[in-house]
This record gives sequence, structure tokens and C-alpha cells, in this order.
Amino acid sequence: MTLVAKRKREQTLNDPETQAEQVDTVAAAQPAPPPVAEKKKFDFQGTLVLVAGAGALIWGLVSAVGTGWGFWEYTSGLKGVTWAFFLGIGALLFGILFGWRARKSISPPPRTRRWAGMLIALVYVGWVGTFLVSALTVPAIHDISTDLADPPTFRTLQLRADNLDNIPGADDAEMKGLTPQQRWVTVHQKAYGDIRSVRINEPVPSVVAKAERLAKDRGWDIAVSLPEEGRLEATETSAFFRFKDDVVLRVRPTDTGEGSVVDMRSVSRVGVSDLGMNAKRVRSFLADLTGTVTAAR
Repeated sequence: MTLVAKRKREQTLNDPETQAEQVDTVAAAQPAPPPVAEKKKFDFQGTLVLVAGAGALIWGLVSAVGTGWGFWEYTSGLKGVTWAFFLGIGALLFGILFGWRARKSISPPPRTRRWAGMLIALVYVGWVGTFLVSALTVPAIHDISTDLADPPTFRTLQLRADNLDNIPGADDAEMKGLTPQQRWVTVHQKAYGDIRSVRINEPVPSVVAKAERLAKDRGWDIAVSLPEEGRLEATETSAFFRFKDDVVLRVRPTDTGEGSVVDMRSVSRVGVSDLGMNAKRVRSFLADLTGTVTAAR
């Protein structure tokens, strides 16, 4: 190699652009390093809401079912359902708060757990809320009858001993001086004035036989059914708490002997307020029994 060629080669090697091209060539020839996986942050807020929402539902169901299975008294079960309700409210409030804060965050946390927890809490709170609304809109009584002057009496089933205890109105100026029985009649008439005796244009035995079929279709436990005497007694049991409400049906011939007059009474075995369940039962059963409900005269 001549001296001139040698100098040109050295100049070429020392040229910055040539050196940069050589570096790029070497870099391109080397395999690219594997991408570094970004470590996901633990969704503490969403997990908290999910645990609270699911916990409220589980707590409430266990409290109710445990009462039905006899693991604890119904008062303890009701307390569990109530505290679970407040836990569900807390899950909803925390979910709303975390969602509002996430709006201003540069990298907002995932929303799946938070939304799932809020949805579960909303289902439970809504379910329990319907009972709370009923408790606030119906009187705190548990004995409903179509005949207040002469309520049908239980003969096979036993009426609870404290049936007339804690009747509302003892401190009411309008009912001051009234006996518990009189207060019950007053409160009953005001809240459930539509529940009255009904007339059916069928003989007494036929009405009782039809009532027995309806009771069995509804899953009631028949205590006694006497078509000739015009009497039926049965018990309905609720799904979760296994609360038992006793029913007596009294069927008598009309004054003219044409058709029958039907009276019905439904009483809860425990609790002060029935949340309106006995009134619903009487209305529904008599509507199915008669087709068209008309007041007896």
C-alpha cells in the first residue's frame, strides 16, 4: 500500500461520520435487550371496596340463614343484617370517594374491583332497604284480621302469649286510656281499613276445601282443615330467617244461607312489627280464594 493510500485510509477511519456508521452497524448487529415488564401496583382502593361490598352481602346472608337454622336468636340475626347494611353503605361511599379522586389522578387505578364491590353492595343495600322502608311506612303490629270485633281464634295452633304487648299508641294523646286491644283495633283500622270479611257464593265445605288447596300450593304447613266446621289453620315459613306466621281461616254461612262469609287472621310468632307481611298475605290469599273480593254485609 502506497503512502498516499495509507493516509486516506487513516483519514477515513478517523472521520466522525464513518465512526458513527460503524457504531450503528455494530449496535444493529447486536440483539436488542428484552423489554422490562412494568410492575403493576396493587389496587388497594378497589380491593377495599370489593371486600366491603362482598362482606356485607355474606354477613347479611349468614346472619339470616344462621337464624333460620337455629344457630342464634332472631334478634342477633337482625343485628347482623343491620350492621351488614351499614357496611354496604360504607362500601358505596368509599367507592364514590375513590372514583372522584381518581378523576384527578394522572395514572388512575383500575376500576373493575371498585365497580364490582359497589354493585354487590348496592344489591344488598337495596334488598334490605325495602324492608326498612316497610318498617317506616306500616304500624308496628303483627296481628292482622278481617274481623276486628270478633277475630277468628286459633284452636290447634297457639296464639303467642305476648300478642298484645308493645301495641303502639300507649303515649299517644288520642289513644290515651285505651286498652291494648282497643289500641290494636284503632291502629289496624287506620292502616288496613281495606282488609275486611269477604263473601263467596259457595257452601262452607267447598270454600274450606279450596282454601286448603291454595294453602298447599303456597307451601304452607296445614295444621288442621275441617271443611264441615268451616275452619282451617296453617303456618307459612319465610325463606331466610325461617320466621313462622300462623293463619286461621273461619268460614260461616251467610244469614240467608246462600254462600259463605270468610274471615282470615294472620299472626307472626315473633317480633313487634311484621313489616306489613301479614296484611299482604291476607290480601293475596283472599284475592286468590274469591277471584273478586267483595265486603260481606
